[in-house]
Amino acid sequence: MASRTFQSLQFDNRFIQQLPADPEHRNFPRSVEGALWSEVQPRVASRPSLVAYSSDVANDLGFDLTDADKTLFTEVMAGNRLLPGMQPYAMVYGGHQFGNWAGQLGDGRAINLGEAVTPQGDHLTLQLKGAGLTPYSRTADGLAVLRSSVREFLCSEAMHYLGVPTTRALSLVTTGDNVRRDMFYNGRPEWEPGAVVCRVAPSFTRFGHFELPASRGDIALLRQLVDVTLRNDFPQFGEPGKAAYIAFFHDVSRRTAEMVAHWMRVGFVHGVMNTDNMSILGLTIDYGPYGWLEGFDPAWTPNTTDAEGRRYRYGNQPSVALWNLAQLGNALYPLVEEVEPLNAGLDVYRQTLEQARQLDMTAKLGLQQWQPEDDLLIDDLHRVLQLTETDMTIFYRHLADVDLQLNSVAAETIDASLLAEALYRAPPAGYQQQLQNWLQQYRLRVQQEAQQYDDALNRRYRLMQSTNPKYVLRNYLAQQAIDLATDGDYSMVQRLLDVLKRPYDEQPEHQDLFAKRPEWARNKAGCSMLSCSS
Repeated sequence: MASRTFQSLQFDNRFIQQLPADPEHRNFPRSVEGALWSEVQPRVASRPSLVAYSSDVANDLGFDLTDADKTLFTEVMAGNRLLPGMQPYAMVYGGHQFGNWAGQLGDGRAINLGEAVTPQGDHLTLQLKGAGLTPYSRTADGLAVLRSSVREFLCSEAMHYLGVPTTRALSLVTTGDNVRRDMFYNGRPEWEPGAVVCRVAPSFTRFGHFELPASRGDIALLRQLVDVTLRNDFPQFGEPGKAAYIAFFHDVSRRTAEMVAHWMRVGFVHGVMNTDNMSILGLTIDYGPYGWLEGFDPAWTPNTTDAEGRRYRYGNQPSVALWNLAQLGNALYPLVEEVEPLNAGLDVYRQTLEQARQLDMTAKLGLQQWQPEDDLLIDDLHRVLQLTETDMTIFYRHLADVDLQLNSVAAETIDASLLAEALYRAPPAGYQQQLQNWLQQYRLRVQQEAQQYDDALNRRYRLMQSTNPKYVLRNYLAQQAIDLATDGDYSMVQRLLDVLKRPYDEQPEHQDLFAKRPEWARNKAGCSMLSCSS
C-alpha cells in the first residue's frame, strides 16, 4: 500500500552517477562520443492538463495521488517542474533500423527525470516522452502529439495486464501547445495538440546502447557500460567478467524470447523492431505504429513505412528478434572474444521461444500437455483462419464456448455458429467443411486429454479464458479515444484504461468493445496501419 506523497519521492540516479557525461551543456543536435548521456532540461508547457494517470504505477512507486498533489504532479509530468533529486538527462545509443546500421541515434524526444527508489528498494526510472529537444533529436523537435501519446499510454498499461512484459505509463498530460506533424508523409503537415507521456521502467537500456560504442571501437566505454548494467540490473551474475558477460547475453536472449512469445500469443505486432527499440530487460518498448491482428494474417504489419518490405510483420517477429540478438552478440564480442558462447545464447533464445510457443498454443486451445502431433493441429487451424478474414481475438475467445460434444457419440457436425461472429465477410465455398474437419480433429485431441484429467471440460474452459483475452486495444478503439480527446473529452481514454485492466474478464457492461473492426474503420487513418509520425 502506498504510504507517501508524490512530492516525497526519493531518487538515486545511478546511470548518470556511474557513467560518463557529455561535457557539452548546450542543447543542440550533435555527435556525442566518449559519453553515454547528456544533461538536458524539459521544455516548459504553456498550459499543462492531466488527461489520465495509472494509480497502479503510482502505487508501485509508493505514493497515492491526492487531489492536493494533482497540480504539482501535472506540472512535473509535463516537464515544467522538478522534484528534489530529479536530474534530467537524455541517453545516447545507436541501432540497426530496418536491417541497416543507422549510427548514432539516442533519446530524440525522451528525457529521463531520474531513478525513483520504491519502498521495496527497487529503482524505477521516470521518463518523459515528448518533453522537448535533446542533443539526439537530429532534425526533429523532440515533441509528441496527443494521438501517439494516447496510444502509448493506453497500450503500455494494456500490455501489462495482458501479462506481456512491458514498460509502464504513469501519466498522460496535454501541454496546451500545438505541434506540427505530417501524419501521412504527403507534404501536408498540420498542427495537432501536444502531449507528454511519463514512461516507467527499471531501465530503458537498449541493444543499441552497446552497439554504438562497439561500432566506434570504444571498447573501454563498452566495458564500462556493460559492467554498470550488470551491477545495477543483473546482479545475480556476480562481479563483471567474461562469465558474467556470457550469462548476461543468455539472460537477455531468454527474456526476449519470452516477450516475443507473448506478442504472438495475444496477436500484437510491434511495427518497429529496430535494435534501438529492443530492451535488455525483455520489455516491450516504444509504442509507435503498433497494431493487433484482427484478420489473422501472418504477413500483416501496422507500419506504413514497412508496407512494401513487411520486415516487421506479425509472423516475422520471432526471426527479427533473433537477428537483433545477433547484433547485440556482435557488440559484446570484444568483451567475450569467443563466438561459441554467444551462439549458445542464440540457442537459448530458440529453445525458450519454442517452449513458450508450445505452452501458449496448447493453452490457447485449452490443452493441458503438449504432444508432438499438436503441431499439425495448429498448422491446420492457421490454414483455416486464413481461408477467410477471421478475427483472431474473437475466434479464440469463442472457441472456448463451442460444444465439442465430448460426452456423446461424435456427431457429423459440430455447432460452429459462435465462430461465425469472428468472420469479416461471408466465407468462400468449402470453408465450412474445412472448419468442420478441423473441429473434429480438435474434438478428438480434447477427448484424449479428457480421459486423463478429472473435470476436464472446466479445466479446458478456464485455461482458454485465462490465455485468450477478450479485450485488446484495437486501433479503431484507440482512434475513437483520440478523436474524443482531441475535442477535450477524455472519457473514452479512461474507459479503455479501466476495461483493459481486466482483459480476460467478461465485463458484460463493456460488451460493445468486444467487436470486430467496423467496416468504416478498415481504411480510416489510425484504425489499421499507421505511420511513424508522432
